[in-house]
Amino acid sequence: MAMVDEPLYPIAVLIDELKNDDIQLRLNSIRRLSTIARALGEERTRKELIPFLSENNDDDDEVLLAMAEELGVFIPYVGGVEHAHVLLPPLETLCTVEETCVRDKAVESLCRIGSQMRESDLVDWFIPLVKRLAAGEWFTARVSSCGLFHIAYPSAPDTLKAELRSIYSQLCQDDMPMVRRAAATNLGKFAATVEAAHLKTDIMSMFEDLTQDDQDSVRLLAVESCASLGKLLEPQDCIAHVLPVIVNFSQDKSWRVRYMVANQLYELCEAVGPEPTKTDLVPAYVRLLRDNEAEVRIAAAGKVTKFCHILNPELAVQHILPCVKDLSSDSSQHVRSALASVIMGMAPVLGKDATIEQLLPIFLSLLKDEFPDVRLNIISKLDQVNQVIGIDLLSQSLLPAIVELAEDRHWRVRLAIIEYIPLLASQLGVGFFDDKLGSLCMQWLQDKVYSIRDAAANNLKRLAEEFGPDWAMQHIIPQVLEMFNNPHYLYRMTILRATSLLAPVMGAEITCSKLLPPVVNAAKDRVPNIKFNVAKVLQSLIPIVDQSVVEKSIRPALVELSEDPDVDVRFFANEALHAIDNAMVSG
Repeated sequence: MAMVDEPLYPIAVLIDELKNDDIQLRLNSIRRLSTIARALGEERTRKELIPFLSENNDDDDEVLLAMAEELGVFIPYVGGVEHAHVLLPPLETLCTVEETCVRDKAVESLCRIGSQMRESDLVDWFIPLVKRLAAGEWFTARVSSCGLFHIAYPSAPDTLKAELRSIYSQLCQDDMPMVRRAAATNLGKFAATVEAAHLKTDIMSMFEDLTQDDQDSVRLLAVESCASLGKLLEPQDCIAHVLPVIVNFSQDKSWRVRYMVANQLYELCEAVGPEPTKTDLVPAYVRLLRDNEAEVRIAAAGKVTKFCHILNPELAVQHILPCVKDLSSDSSQHVRSALASVIMGMAPVLGKDATIEQLLPIFLSLLKDEFPDVRLNIISKLDQVNQVIGIDLLSQSLLPAIVELAEDRHWRVRLAIIEYIPLLASQLGVGFFDDKLGSLCMQWLQDKVYSIRDAAANNLKRLAEEFGPDWAMQHIIPQVLEMFNNPHYLYRMTILRATSLLAPVMGAEITCSKLLPPVVNAAKDRVPNIKFNVAKVLQSLIPIVDQSVVEKSIRPALVELSEDPDVDVRFFANEALHAIDNAMVSG
């Protein structure tokens, strides 16, 4: 008897848990659906579990969302694709609920199931479902239906195809803006499945309806369709139908629509080809760069380099550069920041002469901008300009500004400069670097902000790697050793960190003769934080120096530290002593 009852047990538990007041229990139960389905077997899952889920009228969105997600991967548990249609009813119900994320997940799951269903099943089950949703009384069903047409359409016979196109056209003119928005969002996907003959007629008339919608939220979604439709149409059709729409949208009364055009314009240029880009889209882009809404200018400024890549240099200099000059002194710091993040990429497009003549003054004005993000965005892309104009000019024009930024009051700007120094060093060469930037690198080791000091220590290591140990021995090590006696313990900590980073680059000989003695001396420091950091540094030096040096200098210092009154100092000293013992065993 027990054997007979056992398969009933999971479904009984599920039903109990799904009706439980505790939402967590209901959620857990839904998330275990696949386990329950396996226990029930394919037939009972189809006949009992799925109908039960269809009737389940849980009112909690989290539970419904989990159910919509689970059902999307449920085909194997109901007996494969030939039975996939049994999963449609519960998902159809979920497509009509109030909560958007539940509906979206249900549509996603239906698309996943529909894309695996057999053609005959799609015609028998899936297409009727789409039609029911599209004719739904409540707008939520009609919204959901828009996302399913691209799955339903390819398998439909011709008469049904005509009906589906007609239904979609009605959805594009629905009374509810939310439905028209969904139709606009999904138009590109649907259009991709429609035959070329109907693309020009039916789809373009739907597109035109949406582009003339009185709601800006619908029109801005139609902008997104422009690029996808442009790629589907022949170039001449694209110029005839899509291009005028884009040009109109770039002058739309709603700034949100213009913002979308600014974001999408680069893709649209690719769709229409070079000639219309020059004649129609360049003026549209210039208008957007000069838009009276800062958000639109930000979106347009962020695409300035991409746009210049499509144009030839003369056109870029003639049309785009004057706008870029204006944007570099824009009243909105966010516009200037967006421009600064991409303007360096214009240098390779414009070439050396135009960069020197036109772009360099703009770089300089942005480097001196009062807003730190603008300065940061310029600093981080300097290498792109260096490739075009060469290091001599770069150093003459931009280096004074960089030196100024190295002492900027915003620590993030100083940090960006430090991180850029090794790259700058490799580009400037050792002679120039010593002249202009060497002293700065030492100065940063005594910055008030920890992140700067830490980055400065890393910076010394990277410079030593770049210019070699001999250079470091001459220019870095003496100054580092001098700082071991700094009266402020935080700066002494930074020097210990710098020492541990430099030792592997400098090699055993210099480490033993120059770096190890001051570290061992620092073990007698009166500050416990210094002492336990000494223990850590000594541990890091063990693999670098000879065993004899470890025994003669490092071990005695660590033994002394292991008897320190401070618990942390003792802990790290003992850790380091263990490391010595392990090294000896493995050696």
